[in-house]
Amino acid sequence: MERRRVQVRKRARHESTASVPQFTNSPTMIVMVGLPARGKTYISKKLTRYLNWIGVPTKVFNVGQYRREAVQAYKNFEFFSPDNEEAMKIRKACALAALKDVSAYFTQDHGQVAVFDATNTTRERREIILSFAKENGYKVFFVESICDDPEVIAENIKQVKLSSPDYINCDKEEAVKDFLKRIECYKVTYVSLDDDRDRNLSYIKIFNAGIRYLVNRVQDHIQSRIVYYLMNIHVTPRTIYLCRHGESELNLLGRIGGDSGLSPRGNKFAAALGKYIRGQCILDLKIWTSHMKRTIQTAEAVGVPYEQWKALNEIDAGVCEEMTYEEIQEHHPEEFALRDQDKYRYRYPKGESYEDLVQRLEPVIMELERQENVLVICHQAVMRCLLAYFLDKSADELPYLKCPLHTVLKLTPVAYGCKVESVFLNIEAVNTHRDKPVSDEPQGSPTPLYRHNRVHPMASPTPTKAPSLQDLGLTELSLQV
Repeated sequence: MERRRVQVRKRARHESTASVPQFTNSPTMIVMVGLPARGKTYISKKLTRYLNWIGVPTKVFNVGQYRREAVQAYKNFEFFSPDNEEAMKIRKACALAALKDVSAYFTQDHGQVAVFDATNTTRERREIILSFAKENGYKVFFVESICDDPEVIAENIKQVKLSSPDYINCDKEEAVKDFLKRIECYKVTYVSLDDDRDRNLSYIKIFNAGIRYLVNRVQDHIQSRIVYYLMNIHVTPRTIYLCRHGESELNLLGRIGGDSGLSPRGNKFAAALGKYIRGQCILDLKIWTSHMKRTIQTAEAVGVPYEQWKALNEIDAGVCEEMTYEEIQEHHPEEFALRDQDKYRYRYPKGESYEDLVQRLEPVIMELERQENVLVICHQAVMRCLLAYFLDKSADELPYLKCPLHTVLKLTPVAYGCKVESVFLNIEAVNTHRDKPVSDEPQGSPTPLYRHNRVHPMASPTPTKAPSLQDLGLTELSLQV
């Protein structure tokens, strides 16, 4: 397999990194570039999920969806011909409508990053975007996906494009032929980012799904994190297994945290987990545990070498370690109420919050993205954070995700998401899940102030409703395109 190589272009001292003066925290537009079936939407969705998970409000604006809403019925590849003047007007109007929504997202919804998901294959289109960004003081970072591997392209068409709304009730072979002709239409006018002519732009080029990268002019912390993330993800088929340790002695007592060993039923689960994993016949499986006794004892029974991560240790409950929830409510009633009010951001005195835990787990997520088949034996709060990343769950949902003892979650990445299979190994255990409390406070009564007052990190937002042709001011155009 060809080793990944990274080219980083050096910047002369006198060269500026921005086209206009900008604030350090100015909103950022990530602009995708590339022919169809090059993984742009895959990258857009995955990057958006990651940025939202680490607390950077991010949203995808897919111009193809605007086009589908505007035109309704797709006929064939000729819509994308550069000679089709009516269709070109519609496509440009859709791009401008999406840019307008980007502006609204930044100004009204306090978004921080917008991913502009379209081909953007011509200099003219990219100049429109750059002018728009300059007028509004936004930063722009281009992500160009270049692929000439026919196997990768064919697999992308098979996995994603044939299920597109454009090809509903269409013969698969005919759909493939039409889509390949669509790609040829784009090739006529495709101009890649030029290493010399575009030297003042910020961008990363990704070649053949990550075999090689070229990075130019990274402007800030957000862009550097984007580059680092994109250089770690891959499309190799794999499976990630998540489970908690076996039932512990403190679990039986209803006490949180601590570093106790496994209960008798916990030991039975460890043995059952080993049998289950061996039965899966997983190639080159890696097993990760925390530094805590109960995860290590669980891994020992599997009979495979394992790696310990301190980052996988359970959330630190501070002064509440090894207490029951009843004891916390009795001895720390204000803390108990604050945690129920905002469980994601609540930090135990001398301990951690779920928000802290997400930051601690970022290196684990990055390494999981680099790996292939991995079994992670961890803890309830840790498993919730990892699961929220893969399933694109919000900060409100994350602390209440159900991660029962003695159950393995089998995660298989698919086109734009993750397939989840829950496998209970038939060993009974205590239930450590606490449902989200239902407020019994009467409507209109004052709500106590939060200890923190920050905007919630979000899951990937619902796509903006795309306009119709009438909304775009194109009612006079024919739809026979």
